[in-house]
Amino acid sequence: MTPKNPAENTMHRYRILIVDDHAIVRDGLFKIINQEKDLEACGEAEKADEAMKKVEALKPDIVIIDISLEGTSGIELTRNLRERYSDLRILVLSMHKESVYAERALRAGADGYIMKQENGDKLLGAIRLVLDGKTYVNERIQTKLIRSLSRSLGQHPESSLVDRLGSREFEVFRLIGKSYGARQIADELKISIKTVEAHRGHIRAKLNLQTTFELIQYARDWSISEQL
Repeated sequence: MTPKNPAENTMHRYRILIVDDHAIVRDGLFKIINQEKDLEACGEAEKADEAMKKVEALKPDIVIIDISLEGTSGIELTRNLRERYSDLRILVLSMHKESVYAERALRAGADGYIMKQENGDKLLGAIRLVLDGKTYVNERIQTKLIRSLSRSLGQHPESSLVDRLGSREFEVFRLIGKSYGARQIADELKISIKTVEAHRGHIRAKLNLQTTFELIQYARDWSISEQL
């Protein structure tokens, strides 16, 4: 048998923590990452509070976070991690369209945003780019992000109003724009209908809207504009 090269055993492997509420996704990411000589999936977490504890205990170089976590959202987790660990690299991995969430993820402190529909090679490339201190977003969304930044610098009123929404409020607002009713929103986000109604009230106040009808129309118009 050919003896192993000692250098292979001493190669530095970047440590990666995976945060996703689906076990099958975590298992798949473990397999993809651990096949690489320079990467190592060092742990996993299902919820945000568990992720905070794992980061403290495992000291990963990078955390891969799904947006749709039960309880605290991935966006909020990203913000909390960035406030506590300034050097930690964060890559958001999501099934949600980049046009809806990429900008919010980056503003919360993420170093990159990639869709779950991408293949393993794309994911590994994104991980390595982020570990290299760079920002990863798909080229499809780069132009939109630049346009959005220019718009926000110009204080476009509609953009600035929606940016006032918190992470959970934004999720409710997005689903309202997709014509979801209160029960559907509650089921989708795993919260109570009472909580949905409370979020609706907060959203109306932040967007200066008087009625639920105005909120629905505003959310639908916003949803259409985001697809352009």
